[in-house]
Amino acid sequence: MKKTLLIIGCGDIARRTAPLLNTHYRILGLCRNTANFDTLRQHGILPLSGDLDCPKTLSKLAGTAQVVLHLAPPPNQGIHDTRTANLLAALVRRLKKQSLILPQQLVYISTSGVYGDCNGALIDETHPVNPGNERALRRIDAERQIRNWGKRNHVNVSILRVPGIYAANRLPLKRLRDGAPILSPEDDSYTNHIHANDLSRIIYSALRYAKHGRIYHACDDSHLKMGEYFDLVADCFGLPRPPRIKRDQANGLISPSMLSYMDESRRLTNIRMKRELHIDLYYPTVLEGIKNDSMCNQPGN
Repeated sequence: MKKTLLIIGCGDIARRTAPLLNTHYRILGLCRNTANFDTLRQHGILPLSGDLDCPKTLSKLAGTAQVVLHLAPPPNQGIHDTRTANLLAALVRRLKKQSLILPQQLVYISTSGVYGDCNGALIDETHPVNPGNERALRRIDAERQIRNWGKRNHVNVSILRVPGIYAANRLPLKRLRDGAPILSPEDDSYTNHIHANDLSRIIYSALRYAKHGRIYHACDDSHLKMGEYFDLVADCFGLPRPPRIKRDQANGLISPSMLSYMDESRRLTNIRMKRELHIDLYYPTVLEGIKNDSMCNQPGN
């Protein structure tokens, strides 16, 4: 008999991962927008109505699944992830009154932004977190909640720290067409990436092989600066490379949210992911992934 898996956050990555999961799991998906229910069903996901911002709508989650895949982002403000708090409370809410079973496993999709600025250093999963903004603080809060919850309830939890996700539908083509600037090489920062299809395979492998309490970097082998990434996309899609500006010229020309990413520079290792999750990447470098996506967007494909 198949185990039941509950997906929290049924966006693009969840839908890419569902075909890999369907052979092993009966898949439920928490969704607050009923207009998306048919799309989820088409991907083999049985929708459950609920909103992480409204705890009363989560009352039926406890005991529904042996495995939980948590892909939902935190709220857009504050330093705490109230959505994760509401989810974890809901998963155990009715246990005192009914003999419902806790999940056996929870995998959380976090972000490499928890490390903050590392000045371009090459880091592994043991590197201390050093959040540089509230967005990262919310992710650290979610990680801590999940790890503590797992220890209290004897649930196997693991965390994937994910950098920039790219795919044909996630490329900065509009930004390139608009001629938006990027930082000059001497002011630029290292960034990290993973193709969405590789991420879906990493998630699937984490559900099978991840160790209890373990953190994994879900990234490829590339060590690119952000400007190099934009140049690769431009070249593969026949667009002009973005103009370069100095850091002291950026205010007003580059959005504050984009600048917050440019202010952080780090290079992630992925040795643990490859060894323990048995991952062989389809797209080991961004160049290979973008070339594939640009070919897929050629007329006739």
